[in-house]
Amino acid sequence: MRAMVLHAIGEPLVLEERATPVPGAGEIMVRVEACAVCRTDLHVVDGDLTEPHLPLIPGHEIVGIVEAVGPGVEAVQAGRRVGIPWLGHTCGHCPYCASGAENLCDTPQFTGYSRDGGFATHVVADAAFAFPLDHFDDPVAAAPLMCAGLIGWRSLRFAGEAKRIGFYGFGAAAHILAQVCVWQGRSVYAFTREGDAAAQAMARSLGAVWAGSSDELPPEQLDAAILFAPVGSLIPAALRAVRKGGTVVCGGIHMSPIPSFPYDILWGERRIVSVANLTRADAHEFLELAPRAGVRTTTTVYPLERANEALADLRAGRFQGAAVLVP
Repeated sequence: MRAMVLHAIGEPLVLEERATPVPGAGEIMVRVEACAVCRTDLHVVDGDLTEPHLPLIPGHEIVGIVEAVGPGVEAVQAGRRVGIPWLGHTCGHCPYCASGAENLCDTPQFTGYSRDGGFATHVVADAAFAFPLDHFDDPVAAAPLMCAGLIGWRSLRFAGEAKRIGFYGFGAAAHILAQVCVWQGRSVYAFTREGDAAAQAMARSLGAVWAGSSDELPPEQLDAAILFAPVGSLIPAALRAVRKGGTVVCGGIHMSPIPSFPYDILWGERRIVSVANLTRADAHEFLELAPRAGVRTTTTVYPLERANEALADLRAGRFQGAAVLVP
């Protein structure tokens, strides 16, 4: 197999050849068709997430074909297309797992962080955390759904029944979630980097009723706002944009420091809540809903060997939608 490998934080990934992995008990070996590039991958290679298992193959928005199954695997057969997400394994017995909150497991494993991921031609995954994609014919289009879509969907659930909903950071997750919200009859407000006319135009093309920069107030108060940009100063901005009783959802795994802010913008029973990882129930629910909602992903394709370029372009905001690596 070929893989782009991280050996040290802050250094470029290195293209290597390795022995093709063999699945163990309860595992599957997947030939990677596509792996989307997530902002969390940036947090891993840049050292914002401080405990990667080095050397590491990043990547956790994986779509591929099962080529081998390990002992004890019965639910997944060779030849089937599956998706592999960020949450790669849970203990199954801690209080969180036992209560249905496996996303908060005390001893989890994460794809492309604590176990090797999909910036490669092949990957081994826990069969219980791989999702059938029988009705998804385009692996490139499906890859961003495996994190941008799934985390977006979980974030939307925390927003409740919000009719007017704002997205701060209109990238991979927001461009998927906007389509879901419009399909559900919600009004979408898009907040982007100052002067990012392309992102604002994309938001409007997907049905947003308003698009502007993150330092602007929307024309009417929001019921909820979801932050996909990892910028702590956006929390006070979003609090000012939501009505009394409104919710600000932080959808990322990492965020820059949150500045102090006056209590009066939180008062009025406004809430700030973070979203952590995902559950398998989230995935099954969203992957059933996405085709019904007519979700179409916008992607920029890079060959596997150009993973460093894809990461740099994501960091600089040089494309709309999602970057996808294709081995």
